[in-house]
Amino acid sequence: MDRHLLPEEIDQLLDGDVGFGTAPLKMHVRACATCRAELDEARALVRQLEHLPHFVPSTVFADRVLSQVQVFVPWHITALDTVRGWMPRTRTARAFAWTGLGSAAVVLTMVSLFLLTRLDAVIFSIDLAVGRMRAAVGSGLADVVAAFFGNAAVHAFRTSGAIGVWVALTLLLLFAAVTARAMRAVVAGPRRR
Repeated sequence: MDRHLLPEEIDQLLDGDVGFGTAPLKMHVRACATCRAELDEARALVRQLEHLPHFVPSTVFADRVLSQVQVFVPWHITALDTVRGWMPRTRTARAFAWTGLGSAAVVLTMVSLFLLTRLDAVIFSIDLAVGRMRAAVGSGLADVVAAFFGNAAVHAFRTSGAIGVWVALTLLLLFAAVTARAMRAVVAGPRRR
């Protein structure tokens, strides 16, 4: 062996491992004064450690250590513990809480049934809200496009419709990806050399 022993190999010899790999290690220790001295120091350290007094940790040691350990708690356990924390402690308060929850459930059920019987009005209201939201987003998007590309681009988007907008966004994303790739190649080029 043309090198000194590794710490793991010295540990093998200290532990008294026998087997296929320990014979060359023992031969090296007999021939190498440095490794023999290191093995003797390790044996002396083990003897000193064995003579140290044994002690028993205090009864609250585990509690102190575990209080500092972060334990993963699944979400459903956390949710259940949170709900339990909201529940009142006294029987009377729990009865009032259940009565309030039951009343809220009845009211929500009545409102849901009312809305289901007036489904046409609900659909009309949702359609109206979506239309106004779409108009607001479109107006904001038109302002942004006008600020960056000018009014001609806004006119082109309005005449081409949704397909034109999707084509423009796709081309923009493709252009951004190609630019990022080219910049990465330029930056990585000098590192390779």
